[in-house]
Amino acid sequence: MRNEWLAAALVFASTCAHADTVFVSDEQAALIHVVDGESARVTGSIAVGRRPRGMALSPDHSRLYVAAGDDDRIDVVDTATRRVIGHLPSGPDPERFAISPDGKRLYVANERDSVVSFVDIPGERITATVEVGSEPEGMAVSPDGKTVVCTSEATSVVHFIDAQKAVLEDSVLVGTRPRDAVFSADGRLLLVSSEARATVAAFDARSHKVVRTIDFYRAHGAPGNVQAVGIALDPDGKRAFVALGRGNHAAEVDVPTGEILRYIPVGQRNWGIAMSADGKRVYAASGLSGDLTVIRRGDGSTTTIRLGGKPWGVAVLP
Repeated sequence: MRNEWLAAALVFASTCAHADTVFVSDEQAALIHVVDGESARVTGSIAVGRRPRGMALSPDHSRLYVAAGDDDRIDVVDTATRRVIGHLPSGPDPERFAISPDGKRLYVANERDSVVSFVDIPGERITATVEVGSEPEGMAVSPDGKTVVCTSEATSVVHFIDAQKAVLEDSVLVGTRPRDAVFSADGRLLLVSSEARATVAAFDARSHKVVRTIDFYRAHGAPGNVQAVGIALDPDGKRAFVALGRGNHAAEVDVPTGEILRYIPVGQRNWGIAMSADGKRVYAASGLSGDLTVIRRGDGSTTTIRLGGKPWGVAVLP
């Protein structure tokens, strides 16, 4: 009997280890949809500030930070209770942001004022602002915490900022309307998507030079109206999934070669995209069709979850 109980417990633990809690921001409904990734079921929602878009989990996964753009703040959600437990200043019109590796600071893109705000989380205050190009959106911070990256939509520029000094170090032109920015886990590579040009630029993170460009617009077999928006990167940095916006697909890309491996149909205007911690599932949020697509990487099968509203960003709690 004891052995049977132990075997059952191990099976349960193994199942739980691979479950995901998926948070999807809804910029229309002012809430966060909560989805069980394994069963593809909606399990609840969290009321937050108006027009929630960008989200990020704290390094210890105990907090979910949510940019409430129309309330000019960052909401702090306790991931255990799924309740808003506080607010942080963000500067005006926050959209995307990144969290430092030590979990003590947020770097927030203030779209209306064309600045990046440095937010001290324990002190609940803005400690610095850095002027950047018009309409900043995409934000990333290097794994060593030394470099902050911001994309400027209107000027088609990627900015490199010294995180310690809060000083702009470099600005590099990319494709039209850059959206997302993601560092590889080893910090050597930076991927930047450009919505209107439908490209992903792969940068050498140290030299700030583009080493290859993935061009969906010119690619054979690309869907119509293709764009490039959100990026989800494998922990090993070898594969990326790219949200193709009004192309209504997600693309799987071999990062070292830039080869586009496959296109997977998702909802209309796929914006946010994220991957499970074990790399087995990808979650694509689509604002015009109001749904979340669960992509199973092994066989490419999908499940569509109707959410309503305008799903925007995705964050996955392991």
